[in-house]
This record gives sequence, C-alpha cells and structure tokens, in this order.
Amino acid sequence: MAHSIRRVEYYYANIRDELGAAYRVLAQLAELGVNLLAFTAVPSGPSLAQFALFPQDPNKLVAEASAAQLKLEGPYHAFLVQLDDELGALASVHEQLFRAGVDVYASSGVTDGRGSFGYVVYVREDQFQHAAQALGL
Repeated sequence: MAHSIRRVEYYYANIRDELGAAYRVLAQLAELGVNLLAFTAVPSGPSLAQFALFPQDPNKLVAEASAAQLKLEGPYHAFLVQLDDELGALASVHEQLFRAGVDVYASSGVTDGRGSFGYVVYVREDQFQHAAQALGL
C-alpha cells in the first residue's frame, strides 16, 4: 500500500441506541449509494449512540441524509491515514503533529491483517490547517 494521509470530512448522527441501529443506518446509506471511508459508533448518553460518518462524497451524504430524514452535525475535519503496518508507523505520524504543537484529541485505527492499516486522526478545528501543513498536505 502506498503511503497516504489525506484530509477528510465527517459528520455526526445521534441515533437512538437500540438493537440494529447501526445496521439500519449503514444499510440505508448503502442503498442510497453513499460510500463511507470510515465509520465509528460510541455511546452518547443512556439512550443515544453517536455515529461518525466519513463519506467518500460529502455532498452525496448530506443530500441523501436530508432526503432520508437523518439529522447530521458537521462537517468536521480529520485525517485518514493509510500506511504499511510497520513498527513505529503511528508514532511517526504523531511525532510530526507533536513537533508542530498540534494536539491530537482522538484517534482510532485498525490493521487489515495483510500488512497495512487505516487510522483516523482527530485534531481541533482551529488547529486543522496547521496540522495539515505539519503532515505535508
């Protein structure tokens, strides 16, 4: 896999936390032709889950979500990192941001089991442009 770090937009949807909620939202978006680059879900109170949706085409997500009456918050910005899985790969990304004085406030990633990984890096909106410069974007 080629070294790839890119800017991405994401949106939040607060969904009633019940059995099958993620399945229903993800299936509906797929049926509407919305391709996601990444997806996370976390609890957001006693009866809500917060889904972070990272669309390949943000305009399509916004249009289709509106038509489907799925309320979105955003856009927000993050970085999608796709690299070869080697010892220290994540550390080097964080080092670039650290040396630039950029605070990473959240991140999430996973290896693909075949030698590569994907990683989402969240920085504060007011530091996003500075972070992009630090990452050479």
